[in-house]
Amino acid sequence: MPRYPLIGAVVLVVSAVLLTATVRLADMPATAQLPEATIVRELPLYFDDTPDGRVLIRNALDEQIVATVKPGEGGFLRSTMRGLVRERRKRGLGPEKPFVLTARSDGRVVLTDPATGRILDLGAFGPDNAVVFARLLEGAAGDR
Repeated sequence: MPRYPLIGAVVLVVSAVLLTATVRLADMPATAQLPEATIVRELPLYFDDTPDGRVLIRNALDEQIVATVKPGEGGFLRSTMRGLVRERRKRGLGPEKPFVLTARSDGRVVLTDPATGRILDLGAFGPDNAVVFARLLEGAAGDR
């Protein structure tokens, strides 16, 4: 094996170990601590599947329908909600508690499941997918 690449690899490994040890011993946070963004809008929602394949999205505060997703549409919304509902079922939880959709002052849109404690930063799935949920907040009656 060539000598210089081997020396370079050893230096890289030793540097990584020393930097990790320095962070641990100095009690430095491993990630940046950003201040929590304030809540701009928040809306508790129920997502109901209908026998004809639609998804009705209801405001949990006043039971008004916020949006309807037709069969074959809303792939990201449907898959996100199926995953959250599957998690509830695994834990033996039902649909009693609404999901909470939140817009924050830093522009993030977050979906929280209070029943399981799961929090999804929808922007992590791309801006187009976050907009799908952000539209639910626009003009919804009874939001705060």
